[in-house]
Amino acid sequence: MRKSAKLRKAEIVATVLDLTDRIGPDRVTTGAVASQIGVTQAALFRHFPTKAALWQAVAEHVAERMTTAWDEALNLGNAPVIRLRALIAAQFAQIAATPALPMLLFSRELNVTNAELRATFHGRLTAFRGLLAREVGAGQQAGVLWDDVAANDVAVLLTALVQGWQSAGRSARAISTFARRDCGCSTCNAGFWLCEENRRCGASRCWAWCWRPPLGSASCSSRSAR
Repeated sequence: MRKSAKLRKAEIVATVLDLTDRIGPDRVTTGAVASQIGVTQAALFRHFPTKAALWQAVAEHVAERMTTAWDEALNLGNAPVIRLRALIAAQFAQIAATPALPMLLFSRELNVTNAELRATFHGRLTAFRGLLAREVGAGQQAGVLWDDVAANDVAVLLTALVQGWQSAGRSARAISTFARRDCGCSTCNAGFWLCEENRRCGASRCWAWCWRPPLGSASCSSRSAR
């Protein structure tokens, strides 16, 4: 049975994402996509007249999924810490579901040659950082996050952490596990982070650096002197 144009376009986009994950975005060709699906290049170009149009469709698909995931995350609670945690977990889930995502976002060759694609991806990254900065700032004002680092700087660091996790070669399964678990530390209230070593607060390098411990409690790792 012949597929509708909508289903075929969705299949093409999914194939591009799969090939991007396996061989890298800069090696994806229309010929490879058509061969993977089992159609001719002419059939492919009936749906996307140019390769740039194909990549733009991929970008819009990815951008829409991320935006939806962030919106859903922000609806999970009213507290800045809960919303911040949900945003990061949502983005980890997006990377786990689409392992090619960091490569698409940071492919120099792909973004340099396609201004529209670059604008789409840059807009989404900027939006994500903005959401993180807003929640970090709200947490700082509420006194639950340390305020000695600017909220925008924290947002940049968190964005780099999320994208770098996959770029460093972490598997989708590991990312999914990271997004679901927390260290459960009641002392430093680091439920949002995993401590890097042994998942215990007090490890030599604890990722819970941005949390402010409850009054009267010992702080986490390097914050103990405060």
